[in-house]
Amino acid sequence: MIQRIQSIYLFIAGLLIFALYLFPLAHNVFINGSPSTIKVTGIYQMASNGQEVHTEVFVALTAVTALIGLIPLVIIFLYKNRKQQITLCYSAILVLIGYSFWMAQTVKSVTGGVVLGTNNMGIGIFLTCISIFMLILAAKSIQKDEKLVRSADRLR
Repeated sequence: MIQRIQSIYLFIAGLLIFALYLFPLAHNVFINGSPSTIKVTGIYQMASNGQEVHTEVFVALTAVTALIGLIPLVIIFLYKNRKQQITLCYSAILVLIGYSFWMAQTVKSVTGGVVLGTNNMGIGIFLTCISIFMLILAAKSIQKDEKLVRSADRLR
């Protein structure tokens, strides 16, 4: 059902992925001699007047982020088919692992292979890890519900 704990886990996972639009993947990274911020939407460089200017756009990364953010929200409404929910949760975890790798490679290519220190990493780097953890918790909760339903069917 929608009011189960796995729905909350899946909702949080979706929100965390959509939060990538707000939080940077890396900040204070020098690209072409000026400090820059890297987000999933693109590169923002500091202009001479102190404002951030959007210098490069990551169209594919932006679109895929939106699609991946919708996956956990769609899984919530498949509550009548728990086996499909579990399968989609584990599939979403694999997709998020691939997405995280792609995101890291994008940051690496933009920075020219410079190793980021802890002072340059943004919150966005860790949001996908937390989202994967939430999907694992949701899958475990769905499995627990499935086990409960099977045991109740045996009693009838």
